[in-house]
Amino acid sequence: MNKTSKVFFGFFLLLVVFLTYLEATEPEPVNWTPSYMSDDKIPLGSLVFYESWKSTQKWDLEEVSIPPFEKLTDSLKNGTYFFLNNAAAFDTDELDILLNWTSKGNELFVSARNISPALLDTLQLETKVFIPKNDLSSKPELNFKNTALKNETGFKFTNEFSPLYFEQRDSSNIHVHGLINIQGDEGNKQPNFISARFGEGTIYLHSTPEAFSNYFLLSQQNYEYAEKILAYINKRNPVFLDNYYKAGKSFYASPLYLLLSQNQLKWAYYFLLAGCILFILFEGKRKQRAIPIVNPLKNQSYEYAKTLGDLYLEEKEYAKLISQKINLFLEYIRINYRISTKNIDEEFYILLAAKSGNSIADGKKLFKKIQHFSTKKNAGKTDFLELAEAINNFKSHSNGKSGK
Repeated sequence: MNKTSKVFFGFFLLLVVFLTYLEATEPEPVNWTPSYMSDDKIPLGSLVFYESWKSTQKWDLEEVSIPPFEKLTDSLKNGTYFFLNNAAAFDTDELDILLNWTSKGNELFVSARNISPALLDTLQLETKVFIPKNDLSSKPELNFKNTALKNETGFKFTNEFSPLYFEQRDSSNIHVHGLINIQGDEGNKQPNFISARFGEGTIYLHSTPEAFSNYFLLSQQNYEYAEKILAYINKRNPVFLDNYYKAGKSFYASPLYLLLSQNQLKWAYYFLLAGCILFILFEGKRKQRAIPIVNPLKNQSYEYAKTLGDLYLEEKEYAKLISQKINLFLEYIRINYRISTKNIDEEFYILLAAKSGNSIADGKKLFKKIQHFSTKKNAGKTDFLELAEAINNFKSHSNGKSGK
């Protein structure tokens, strides 16, 4: 990596760290998910509503976390089945068993924006979006039709959303209990809380579940609205609180929930992933295996001869040195001149003179000296040096020719 690449990479790393710091220190945005869970503290959770309701001793409350079809199949006792959620989409079989149970003198309470179409058709109802007439504001205002429950100023929302109301196709069996309108538009109020007799029981429908949310109940005196809604429910029988149709979760299926729920742990996890990616990019690339250096085989002939010669000199065995010197010279003739040294005769001297560039007389003189020293028993250092000089002189006058 050259210097420019290192500077660019360092700048990029600092930029990532800076952006991560800004993201980690930024306040978390408000979660407006319509949960309506009994333990959810977000604005559209219902912790305040359920905790306040459970703290009232005169109510017999039971939370139900299984489907209504399964709960009702287990011979559910008399009472009120309470549904609070963003949507309550009962299928046909489940709705039939719910209505059958209600018709036996029980109560069915549903507060949801999206109510099962089959249930609405059963009661000859449909839901419509409240469209403001005066201006673009859509902050709803709730109140009751009953003068004993009605609030003079109404129960107002502080934020805007699209409210729903019920339109009746057959009003003979429908009783309107609550009204909704857009703040400032008092002349256009529509029903959002109704009831209908069904057999021996009663069905309550409420189209504004936001009225049971944390942010609404904690504003001004809005908690009174939930209290007055509950006044319609029979307190003598138990109330079955549905947890099955909640938009939120009562449990966390992901093993990363605890890790990602904490901002510091979440960013540590992201840094770990980024580090793994960088490791793969820069260190995980295929590396070529180092090619070992193979040194060529060394010719140890010279070292061998030198070592052997030093040994003979140290032991002063000049006769053996002379013998080795003669043998090496004969080997030199055989290899370089391609001449056999088995028979030293006239033909040999002629070939040696022709290929070495020396005269025949020089060759004969050298071999005469070789013959003399090879048979000398008490050869000394002077004899060895004399023979070595004669051989070296013969080689130095050679013209380099060799037989083919």
